[in-house]
Amino acid sequence: MTGTAGPIQDDAAAAATAIDTVAALEGVLGKTPPPMHLKVIDHLDEGARRWIAASPLLFAGFGDAATLAITLGGGAPGFAGTEARMLRLPLAALDEPGLARPGAGFGALFLAPGLGETLRANGRVAGIEGGEARIAVEECYVHCAKALIRSAFWSAARLDAAPGEPAAFAAASRFMALATIDPGGHADLSPKGDPATRLARLEGDALWFPDRPGNRRTDSFRNIIAQPRIAAALLLPGSDRVLILGGRARLSTEAAARDGFAVEGKVPPLVTRVELAGLALRRSAALERAALWPVAAPVEGIDPVAMFTAHVRLNRDKGLAARLAGAVVSIPGLMRKGLEKDYKSNLY
Repeated sequence: MTGTAGPIQDDAAAAATAIDTVAALEGVLGKTPPPMHLKVIDHLDEGARRWIAASPLLFAGFGDAATLAITLGGGAPGFAGTEARMLRLPLAALDEPGLARPGAGFGALFLAPGLGETLRANGRVAGIEGGEARIAVEECYVHCAKALIRSAFWSAARLDAAPGEPAAFAAASRFMALATIDPGGHADLSPKGDPATRLARLEGDALWFPDRPGNRRTDSFRNIIAQPRIAAALLLPGSDRVLILGGRARLSTEAAARDGFAVEGKVPPLVTRVELAGLALRRSAALERAALWPVAAPVEGIDPVAMFTAHVRLNRDKGLAARLAGAVVSIPGLMRKGLEKDYKSNLY
């Protein structure tokens, strides 16, 4: 690829460009706007349950104090069941059902055909019953569409041939689901998307990937600062193969690495380097069952912008920031216009 990063830094140079405190992170990316916290609710409302009922695919991260791993789950739309505070996940739908252990932290990302936004749901495995993992839901919210837009996820055609070597697959990949976990065992799963050769780069025993404009919650980065273990799944839209990896991550402002991920002349503000502990390129039965590509028709009856607005109103925070945010989202069309403008002018 053109514009690749230079040699990996020595220890002194790496320390000088490391982002290892929240203050340093906010110095690079800025603070998270209060409304981004207000869109999080502590249950699956009606809109979220409709979304899950329409979803043929999820990415799921499972972890605890010692481990963190990621897998995919898929099937016919609605393969996962829901209650207001419980997600029912059939073990047979998961590529690696053994990861779903009682007490494990859980983070999920649900995709619905044709929708750019994704639904994130976090919680903990409450138990295994009748061939299902029962997930006690603690957080639910809609994630912005930028990752799927940048990856051209839903415009992909069925791809029968994909690179069979990890470095080539990583270079060709355009979508990544990143799992992180905090010291308290609360898992989180974040979407990343970019054109080919700009999403990820495999160099020896390390994988690099950039940050792009998104919802600015920075949950993943905060988790990495506090606890650097990560797991990730890289996809090449159209293919049923997936690159699964895990290791220890560090955030960096290293100029040469950032320059290698520039798109449209815009250089990402930071990059993440993962010291790999495991790497496997394999076929995903969940992806095959989900049959995402080509998209026959976008799912109907789900309005991500309306869900965002509803979640702000449902948030239990009743402070001044919440009241102001509630007033803003009540203005007809304002939130929709703002998001459309952001998606068009602030992808990179």
